[in-house]
Amino acid sequence: MSRLLAALLTLALATPVLADTTLLNVSYDVMRDFYKDYNPAFAKYYDARFKDKLTIQQSHGGSSKQARAVIDGLEADVVTMNQSTDIDAIVEKGKQINPGWDKKLPNEAAPFSSLQVLIVRKGNPKGIKDWNDLVKPGVQVIVPNPKTSGNGRYTYLAAWGYALKQAGGNDAKARQFVTDVFKNVPVLDAGGRAATTTFMQRQIGDVLVTFENEAEMIAREFGRGGFEVVYPSVSIDADLPVAVVDKVVDKKGTRKAAEEYLKYLWSPEGQEIAAQNYLRPRDAGIAAKYAKQFPPVKLFGVNEFGGLAKAQKVHFDDGGIYDQIAAAIAKK
Repeated sequence: MSRLLAALLTLALATPVLADTTLLNVSYDVMRDFYKDYNPAFAKYYDARFKDKLTIQQSHGGSSKQARAVIDGLEADVVTMNQSTDIDAIVEKGKQINPGWDKKLPNEAAPFSSLQVLIVRKGNPKGIKDWNDLVKPGVQVIVPNPKTSGNGRYTYLAAWGYALKQAGGNDAKARQFVTDVFKNVPVLDAGGRAATTTFMQRQIGDVLVTFENEAEMIAREFGRGGFEVVYPSVSIDADLPVAVVDKVVDKKGTRKAAEEYLKYLWSPEGQEIAAQNYLRPRDAGIAAKYAKQFPPVKLFGVNEFGGLAKAQKVHFDDGGIYDQIAAAIAKK
């Protein structure tokens, strides 16, 4: 028996161990469809180049809610968010990501961008054409909660910026305009995909405000006959940043795979998959190839709010302007 055990032990030591790599990508709500396409393409590339079979797991939810989960201990190898402040929160509060993350990849670590559009019922029965139509009596607006969702924050900021750009626009008028928009919101979901479910499946609301790429998901899942996409006169440019979670990858030994996973987002294949999912690519050639599906829209940036960090502090931190608006609406 001892000879048999010795032989088995020798065989086990001689047999190479297949140490497959697993990555967890913690992402925001409306990126499910992009990563369903991107992950297998990257895994194929990674296996061919490094001879390492890669398993990629996904977690989705409201962007800020996802950031909080990572801060609280969810061991993400990478985070792919819709605003830099959520990644900064992981840096500052969780200490899991090293400072300077946004300088480690091109375009301030945002491989693509998006903007807010208005999705209405087929035939546009309420005649919604621009932001000002969202404050009309009897119009129900579906938007995720700005406290838990970057999607909701961008909607809030887009509406605020629109009001500022109107004749005589100022912060007081913008605040009132945003208040009037949120008065017309019947339910605040935690994330963008939940808001889509409310609008499309539960059939609540007259207009869904969400990222441009979510419209394509709706078309794939529900068909193109039940809704229309309205591009407002102006919208906000939303960069969609990504970062390696340094503390986790160093603990797990997955840094190489995690870094390659994010770098590949800028590859021709990664940019092509992004464009196919209605994310606006950085690659000029691919952007030109898909130009017809991306109507030109006048955009303004978060710099008009002093940057996302300042906007977060002024508008969305506890006790900020959004909380004040929500409290005033709740009293009525």
